Amino acid sequence: MVKIAITGACGKMGRAITKMALEDPDIEITGFVEMKGHPMIGQAHDLMGGSPPIITDDPREAMQGADVIVDFTEAKASLEFFKAANELKVADVIGTTALKDDEIRTIQEVKGARIVISPNMSIGMNILFDLAQRVSSLVGDAYDAEIVELHHRWKKDAPSGSALKIKDSVLAGQIGRQWTEVFGRQGIIGERKKDEIGIMSIRGGDIVGEHTLYFAGIGERLELTHKAWSRDNFAQGALTAAKWLVRQPPGIYSMKDVLGL
Repeated sequence: MVKIAITGACGKMGRAITKMALEDPDIEITGFVEMKGHPMIGQAHDLMGGSPPIITDDPREAMQGADVIVDFTEAKASLEFFKAANELKVADVIGTTALKDDEIRTIQEVKGARIVISPNMSIGMNILFDLAQRVSSLVGDAYDAEIVELHHRWKKDAPSGSALKIKDSVLAGQIGRQWTEVFGRQGIIGERKKDEIGIMSIRGGDIVGEHTLYFAGIGERLELTHKAWSRDNFAQGALTAAKWLVRQPPGIYSMKDVLGL
């Protein structure tokens, strides 16, 4: 039995993770965390049917007895949760997007931590990351690489962390190439430069998440697309990571490690 604490418990991802965890016989929820001032602090989560644990704004309280914390919140909060988890020797699964490079380095520099960190916990999406690198290495500079991502109107960051991960995967497939990253285009900008890689962000409605990587050649185009219809796939991936992580030695892991890609 893997015991987990869930941050952002009343948010969209927190609720999806709670729902999936309650359906998994190998997982026990031992704690919930919400931000200070949230109206549910001190109450039982509605998906728990009134049974404990009680929602708290103290991450250390929520982590008591937990093997791993599952965190889909915001960058600043994720760093605080990570510090608390490391102090208590609790493993940490971070699916928070928009973590900056220096914030990720802060996490990576901590010795003895056990953590899985990924901008996208979806199993299908992580297969796309792997394919992006493989295809990039195969097609080389004969094909132009472009990324388009779509998300709901409430998403705060752009481009998405997953789009940036796709971009990094393409770059990893062609080490040594001097890429120019382009985030949107406007006006009379001239012809597309050979070493550009473009990322376009679309926001609207309640789109959970769609990502397409285009390799555009002369006379043909290859598209790698992932579409998410619900948050359950991200939640399932996070729980898969949590169950995998508790069996691992200290280290900084990715979903690529979890899936054996």
